[in-house]
Amino acid sequence: MAKFTVRAENNNLRNFPNFVNHKVSIFNTLRPQRLNLLAQNHSLKFRVSCSIIEREKEKALEKKRILKGLKVNGELGKKGELISTSGNELGAENENKEVGFEWSWPPWKNLPQRYKLIGTTSLAFVICNMDKVNLSIAIIPMSHQFGWNSSVAGLVQSSFFWGYALSQLPGGWLSKIFGGSKVLEVGVLVWSLATMLVPYLAGFMPALIFSRILVGIGEGVSPSAATDLIARTIPLEERSRAVSFVFGGLSFGSVTGLLLAPPLIQNYGWESVFYLFGFLGIAWFVGFQLVKEDRPWFSTESMSWPPSFSRNKSMGSSLGELSASLKDVPWKAFFRSKAVWAMIYAHFCGSWGHYTCLSWLPTYFSEELNLNLTEAAWVSVFPPLASIFVTGIASQFADSLISKGVDTSVVRKICQTIAFLSPATCMILSSLDFGLPPWEVVTILTGGLALSSFALSGLYCTHQDISPEYASILLGITNTVGAVPGIVGVALTGFLLDSTHSWSISLFAPSIFFYLTGTVVWLAFASSKPQTFSEGD
Repeated sequence: MAKFTVRAENNNLRNFPNFVNHKVSIFNTLRPQRLNLLAQNHSLKFRVSCSIIEREKEKALEKKRILKGLKVNGELGKKGELISTSGNELGAENENKEVGFEWSWPPWKNLPQRYKLIGTTSLAFVICNMDKVNLSIAIIPMSHQFGWNSSVAGLVQSSFFWGYALSQLPGGWLSKIFGGSKVLEVGVLVWSLATMLVPYLAGFMPALIFSRILVGIGEGVSPSAATDLIARTIPLEERSRAVSFVFGGLSFGSVTGLLLAPPLIQNYGWESVFYLFGFLGIAWFVGFQLVKEDRPWFSTESMSWPPSFSRNKSMGSSLGELSASLKDVPWKAFFRSKAVWAMIYAHFCGSWGHYTCLSWLPTYFSEELNLNLTEAAWVSVFPPLASIFVTGIASQFADSLISKGVDTSVVRKICQTIAFLSPATCMILSSLDFGLPPWEVVTILTGGLALSSFALSGLYCTHQDISPEYASILLGITNTVGAVPGIVGVALTGFLLDSTHSWSISLFAPSIFFYLTGTVVWLAFASSKPQTFSEGD
């Protein structure tokens, strides 16, 4: 792509009488052009975006102006050469004209801002789950060092979700007011600093629990912030892929954390995982400042938004304005909607299975299948690793159906049904005593939990479908309820394990129940039909 810049002593367009018709035959395909007239100090600049396909010989003078293999649209070619023309080539006599290319670094500098924000948000989610799963591995040596039983270990792990639940609604509200990017960066900084404090506080239980609550608060605002970004920037027919790409970072983070944690613990002690993963979050925060400030905030003029959907307010907004904005949220209308209640219950059901497995599977593999720490961590990688591939398939599947005209509600119901019934079936098979060898149990659980990633093209897209304006707040509502299984379910699993010594009863049976009932409620009441949520509805 190329950037054409023409400077003139006179800023009157009449100085270029032949410009529009001058040698346009060199462009076999001419895309819609942008013509920017920036008059300053008697200068005129033209920027022409076009595609060049060479199909015939041109005059020698024109050949000198086209670099072989050059891609034209304001970007530099592979070789980074400079193209220039003489003053009379465009039919004007007293102008200084330049046609040039500038070397740009980093390579993603010319990407649309929305893609850079979506990419960095996905990276934040990678770090998010690295900080979430590190304790599920470190809890094993920590329990041995401090003499914790399963109930205490469950309490420590569940404390994360206390902060996670508390921050959901505030995160959704703040994202709507200030924008998802600002809320996200603060959240990453908070949870990263709190993660680095864990080794210092591990010997004092109240302080340890408080640090994990802070991690939960920081990570709790992230889903709403990401939902706000997606709702503002991504059109409907691409939304499944955007949601899958961003939230798919959670699965990649789980894989990365589970792979890195065991060797770090064995070689440098369990404290090392908290230091390293916390540092990565701080590094992300610094890098995000560069990406965020690279260009002005993205434009939403080309998208259809409700009239009340406003641009981000400044951080200096008064408390009175913030209070008024909170009152403007149609809370009653939300809870009069059957679709919202379906999302709330589905989120609760999916989170029960996800959070209990995320916290307890490494211990299950270690104790029930008699695997050592490294083997248990490696095996625990399989479900999130498989989820990465399933996520890509699910998003393409959903967007393809929508682009072919299939009703959006039908697509979301299909995807969420797969996300619920698949793990439920596999947990039933794993919990029954068929005398299966460990590798078969691992394979079955991996398949079921991986297919649960279809929820990213089901439930997690529905918030944006029914209301882009309130998507972040709706996710804050459902995610608040969805965090309850992290508080209750994770701790309850440890308590039941101490009481029954049965993994089938403590881990699998509750998840199976919620997966099945969640499917029924979702099919009966879920909808992706856009709603205004006015108080008169």
